[in-house]
Amino acid sequence: WSFMLGEIALYSFIILLLSGTYLTLWFKPSMVEVVYDGSFVPLQGVKMTEAFASTLDISFDVRGGLLMRQIHHWAALFFLAAMSVHMLRVFFTGAFRKPREMNWVIGTVLLTLGILEGFAGYSLPDDLLSGTGLRIAEGIVLAVPLVGTWVSFLMFGGEFPGTDFIPRLYTVHVLLIPGIILALVTAHLMMVWYQKHTQFPGLGRTNDNVVGYPLLPIYMAKAGGFFFVVFGITTLMGGLVSINPVWVFGPYTPDQVSAGSQPDWYMGWLDGAVRLMPNWETAIAGVTISWNLIIPALVIPGIMFTLLGLYPWIERWVSGDNREHHLLDRPRNAPTRTALGMMAISFYLILWAESGNDIIAVAFDLSINAITIASRIAIFVVPPIVFVITKRICLSLQRRDRDKLLHGRETGNILRLPHGEFIEIHGELSPREKATILSKVDVEPLPEPAAIDAEGVGATKLRSRRLQARLSRWFYGDNVAKPTAAELAEAEAHLHHDIEVTAPVLDDFEHLETTGEPVLHSPAIGGHERSGGHVGRHHDDP
Repeated sequence: WSFMLGEIALYSFIILLLSGTYLTLWFKPSMVEVVYDGSFVPLQGVKMTEAFASTLDISFDVRGGLLMRQIHHWAALFFLAAMSVHMLRVFFTGAFRKPREMNWVIGTVLLTLGILEGFAGYSLPDDLLSGTGLRIAEGIVLAVPLVGTWVSFLMFGGEFPGTDFIPRLYTVHVLLIPGIILALVTAHLMMVWYQKHTQFPGLGRTNDNVVGYPLLPIYMAKAGGFFFVVFGITTLMGGLVSINPVWVFGPYTPDQVSAGSQPDWYMGWLDGAVRLMPNWETAIAGVTISWNLIIPALVIPGIMFTLLGLYPWIERWVSGDNREHHLLDRPRNAPTRTALGMMAISFYLILWAESGNDIIAVAFDLSINAITIASRIAIFVVPPIVFVITKRICLSLQRRDRDKLLHGRETGNILRLPHGEFIEIHGELSPREKATILSKVDVEPLPEPAAIDAEGVGATKLRSRRLQARLSRWFYGDNVAKPTAAELAEAEAHLHHDIEVTAPVLDDFEHLETTGEPVLHSPAIGGHERSGGHVGRHHDDP
C-alpha cells in the first residue's frame, strides 16, 4: 500500500492543474486598490486590492467558485503530505540507494518546490493572514547581510508591500514553478519506468527480478480507478470542510496582524523555528546581523535539505557499498538509518508544534514563555532519546526474527508434559514469512585501515579512511546476525521433531469437547486424567 503514496502525490498534482486552470479564469492578480461592492455584505464599501476582491467574487459570485477554491487548497495539502510520507517510505526502506540516487534528488527538489508553490498560492489572495506571512518572508529577506535590502526592493518593487509583488508572484505560481514541477515529475516517472520499481522482500523476490503486474492492462486500470478515488475524496473535502475563509480575515493592511495567525501545516516548522530562536543580533561595522532570522529561516533549512539530497552518497560512502539495490530493506534491518529518520521526525515535530505556541498557551492556559523555553530544551534532548529508543526497538525486532527462524512461530498452544512441565508448541513459518526474514543482509563494518601496507608503503587518504571506518562501525556495528546455514538446518530438524511429537496432541485437542471447566491437559498425554470430575468429554468416549 505504501507504493500508493507517490500516486496520491501525482494525482493531487493533476487535480491542482485542473482546478488551478479554472481559478485563473476569474482571479485578478492586481494590487490596484478598489472599493468592494460584491455579494459579501460585511465587506461592502471596504477598500481592498483587486486580488482580494476577485477572490471574494470567486467565493460568492462565481458558480462553483468556492468549491473549486477549496478543492485546489485541499489538493495542495494532499500533494505535499503525500510527497512527504512517500519520501519517508523511500528513506526508511533504502529505496534511494544505487541506482536511484538521482531520483531521490529529484524528489528532494520536488518537495522544496512544492513548499514554495504552496506558500506562493496561499499568498495570492492578499488577505490579512497571507499578508502576515509575506511580511515575515520580507523580514527574512531583509535579514540577509549586505544584499537583503536590495533583494527585498527587487521582489516588492520598492517598499513593502508595494504594487508589483502579487502580479510577479502570480507568474511564478501559475507558470514558472508548475512548469519545473511538471518537468521533474516527468523525469521521475521515466526513471522509474527505466530502472523498474523497487520491491519489498518476499518469496521469489531478488535483486535480479521484478515481481508484479504488467503495466497494461492491469496496473493502468487500477491506477485509473485510484485517480478517481483521490479526486472524489478531494472533492468531498472541498465541499464539506471549509478551509482558508479569507472573508473572515479581511483584506491585508500592513499595520494589522490577525490573532492566532498560523501558516499551512507544511510551513509550520519554519515558523516554529523562527519562534524558537532567541533574539540574537550582532552589529559589525554598522551592519546588523539578525541571527534570530538567519539561523532558523536560512541556515537550518539549508542544512536540512542539503543533507537530505546528499544522503544516498553519504550512506554509500559510510558503507563502502557500490552494488545496485532493487530489493528494499525492512526498517528494522537498518537500525541506524531508521533511528536517524525518527530523530529527524522528532526534530521536525517539535518545530512544527512550536509554530502554534500561542494557540497552545491559550487552549491549555499555559505561559507562552514556558512553552518556548521547554521547546528550546526539547529540541536538543528529545531527538537523541528518540534515536536511542528507535535503534533498540529495531535490534529487538531483529532478535525476534532470529528467534522465529530458530524456534518457529508461536502458536499460542501450551502443552503439559507427563512430568508436569508446561511448554509452548511452535509451528513452522510460512514460506513467505521465512523468505522475508532471510532477505536481511548483514553488512560488515569497514575495517580500520593500516597506516602502512604489506609492502611498506604509506596509505593514502589515511585520515579520511579512518573517519570512514569509524562511521561504518557506528552505522553497522550494532546488528543481530542471521543464523548460519548449519544453525538453520539444526533448528529445522528440531522443529520438525517437535511437530511430529505434538501433532497427535493437537489433533486430539480438536476433538475435545469442553463442559465449562478448565482442561488441565490433553487426555492424549498420560492417559485420560481428570481433575475434580469430568472437565471434558472426548467424542470417542462411550
